[in-house]
Amino acid sequence: MPESQVGPAEKLLDLVLNASAHLWHNRPGLDLNGKWVPASDRRRVRLRGRALRPVPAGLYVPAAVELYGRLLEIYQLNAELAARFASYALRESEWRDLKVAACALMLVQHRAGEPLHDDEGRVAFYDDDYRAVGEAMLLFYEQGSTRMLNPKGVLRVAELLEAPRIAAMNREAGFASPTSRKPQLGRWKSAARQWLRFRELNQPLLEGLVKAGFKRTICKIARKCGYKPQSQRFFELLGWKQTQSPAGHREVGLGELKLVKRERFDGLGEAEICARIAAGQLSYKEVVGRLPAEVGLTPAILAALLPSLSDRDLRILTPTLESMGLLADAEVKQRWQRAIERSTDQRALNIAKNVASEEVRSELERAADRAAQQAVAAATTEDVHVMFLVDVSGSMQRAIEQSKEALSRILAGFPLERLHVASFDTTGTVLRPKAASRQAVQHLLAGLKAGGGTVHGAAVRALYNAGVRIPAGQRLIVICAGDEAGEHGTILSLVLSECGYRPDAFALIDCSGEGWSRGATIRECAADLVRPFSEVRVESFADPYQVPRVLQAILTAPRMVGTTSPAAGLVEAVMSTPLLEK
Repeated sequence: MPESQVGPAEKLLDLVLNASAHLWHNRPGLDLNGKWVPASDRRRVRLRGRALRPVPAGLYVPAAVELYGRLLEIYQLNAELAARFASYALRESEWRDLKVAACALMLVQHRAGEPLHDDEGRVAFYDDDYRAVGEAMLLFYEQGSTRMLNPKGVLRVAELLEAPRIAAMNREAGFASPTSRKPQLGRWKSAARQWLRFRELNQPLLEGLVKAGFKRTICKIARKCGYKPQSQRFFELLGWKQTQSPAGHREVGLGELKLVKRERFDGLGEAEICARIAAGQLSYKEVVGRLPAEVGLTPAILAALLPSLSDRDLRILTPTLESMGLLADAEVKQRWQRAIERSTDQRALNIAKNVASEEVRSELERAADRAAQQAVAAATTEDVHVMFLVDVSGSMQRAIEQSKEALSRILAGFPLERLHVASFDTTGTVLRPKAASRQAVQHLLAGLKAGGGTVHGAAVRALYNAGVRIPAGQRLIVICAGDEAGEHGTILSLVLSECGYRPDAFALIDCSGEGWSRGATIRECAADLVRPFSEVRVESFADPYQVPRVLQAILTAPRMVGTTSPAAGLVEAVMSTPLLEK
C-alpha cells in the first residue's frame, strides 16, 4: 500500500507486528546502527565491520523514539483510536514498554477536556479528555493483576517524557510551547501523587512494594512529583531520612523517624539466615543484597526464598535452580513446572540455552510451545485453518536458516488437524509435523535447502493433491514465509480458486534481507481476491515476547467480513474497548 494511503488502522497493525525492540535494558550495551545489542557481542559484531557505540544501562533512546513516534503518528491521524488503543494495551497486553509509551502520550497530548464556546461566548460543550486515559493507566489497580503498571513503570513514564528527543517530538506536535526548555510531563505529576497517596493510605500495599524491592523507585517517584506525605510513617517504611529544605517549608518527617532498615546478614550462618527469611517472610530482592560474601546464595537459602518468587522469577532462575540441584527436589520441581506452564511468552527458549539437563531444556521448550498455542487459541476459533507456504527457492539461500527458526517458533502453536504446510521452489512438497511442538517442526524443516525457481502455486497444488480440503463454512488464512519473488499474484489467485481454496486473509513473513530484490506475489494475490494482507519482518520472531503478539494480530485480521484492511479485526477489538476511567 502506498504510504499516502496508509491510515491509522494499518499503522497500528504494523506497530503490533514489527515494533519489537525493548526500551529499557538493565545492563550496558552497544548501539548497532540503531539496534541495541549486548556488550558481550562487541567482538562478534566488530568482526562484521559494523559501527558500534557504547550505550549505558537504562532507556535505549532509538527504540523509545521509534515506538513513541509510531504511537504519535496514530494519534495525529485518529486521536480516539490512539486513546482506545492505550486502554486496550493496559487491559489486554503484557507488553510493558507499549503501556509506558502509550500512557506517556496520553498524559501530554492536547485533548484535555477543554471547554468549547458558542458564538456568544458561552460554553457549548467540553472536548474529550484523553489525558484522563493516561491518568487511569497510571492509577489502574486490580488485586493480583499483572496488567497494571508497577512502580518501575510509573517512573518510566516520566523518564520517557524527559528524554530530550521525546520532549522535542512533543514540542513539534504542539503539546508544549516551542520555546519551553523543560520537558512536558502533562498530568504525570498529579497522577503520580494520587498513586502515592493511595498506597500511603493503604499501608499493606506500600509495605508489599517495599518488600518486593521497589523502595528506591518509590522514593524517586516521590521526589520527581513533589509528593507531600500525610504522616512520617511513609518515610519510615521507605527508610528515608529527612532534612529541612533550604526554603524551610517541610513539615512532615522532621521528627524522630523510626526508619525501617534492612540490616545485612553479616556474621550469621546459613541456618540463621534461613530462619530469618522464614520468620520475616522475606523476598528474594530483600535478601540477595544482604548476604555476606562468605555465605553467598546457597541451595538452602534459595529454597527458603521460593515462596516469595513469582512464576516469572522461577522461570528466569531456572539455570540457578538446576546448578544448585534444587530441581531434583520433588516439591521444588512441581512448583517450577507450574511456573513454566503459565508462561505467556517464549523467553523460555533463551533460558534453555543456559541449562545442562536435556530434560529441563525440553520442558522449557515445551513451555515456549504452549505460549504459542495459547496465543493461537486466544485469536482463533475451531473453524480457522492455516496454510503455511515456505519458500525454499534459490533467492532464499541467505535467509533459509532464519526462516526455519521463525517457523519453528510459530508452527508449534497450531493444532495439527488445522495446519497445512508445504514448501516450494518450482515444485511443491507437503510437510507434515509429527507433533505440535518446536522440536517436531525443527525436525520437519531440517532437510530443507534453498535452490531452484519460485512458484508459490506449486505448494498450493501439492496440498490439494495431498487431499487437503477446507470444509464449507470454515475460514482459511494463508501465510507465506519468503521474499515474494515469484509468479504474479493473479496466477496464484487462479491456482487457489482452481483448488477450491477461498482464503479469508493473507500474511507474509518477510525473509528478504536489506538490499535484496523483493517480489510482490502474496500482496498481488490478496489484492486480486480483495482480501486483507499483513506483513511482518522475520527478525521480529527473534524476540521471545513478540511471537504471541504477532500470531494474535495476524489471526485476528479476518474476523471482520467484507474488508480489505488487514487491521480490521484488531481495530474492531481496539475500538470496542471502553476508554479507561479513573
